[in-house]
Amino acid sequence: MALRRRVLPTVEDTEALGRELSAELAAGDLVVLDGPLGAGKTALTRGIAAGLGVQGRVSSPTFIIARQHRAGAGARSLPLVHVDAYRLGGDLDELDALDLDTDLQHAVVVVEWGLGVVEHLADRHLRVRLSREPDSDVRTADWEWVQ
Repeated sequence: MALRRRVLPTVEDTEALGRELSAELAAGDLVVLDGPLGAGKTALTRGIAAGLGVQGRVSSPTFIIARQHRAGAGARSLPLVHVDAYRLGGDLDELDALDLDTDLQHAVVVVEWGLGVVEHLADRHLRVRLSREPDSDVRTADWEWVQ
């Protein structure tokens, strides 16, 4: 699938893109989010979670590294594991301790700061690169499935 791009003028637009992307996701899918601080990675994850129908509030997992969100009651609902790989600093032992490959069998796994760290966990992944215009809330998302 070709690289796709969208300009996201508001946080709500970023969340809406996440809901849209969730329609392409199934249990076992890995989503790798890349972009600088404030680019919208957690907002995009909130949208993905809403589209998957997960339970609970989605916030940055910075201090706990990974949060698990159970599936809701809806027919389309899937569990979500939300990971912040920033604090891992490339520590593959700590990454292995998270046991994400097991989670991938039953959930959608979204990894913030995951580029170059987690791609080996799946045969393919959805890579989303987010950027933010200087001194603005306008963000741009580029995404594609990578084999």
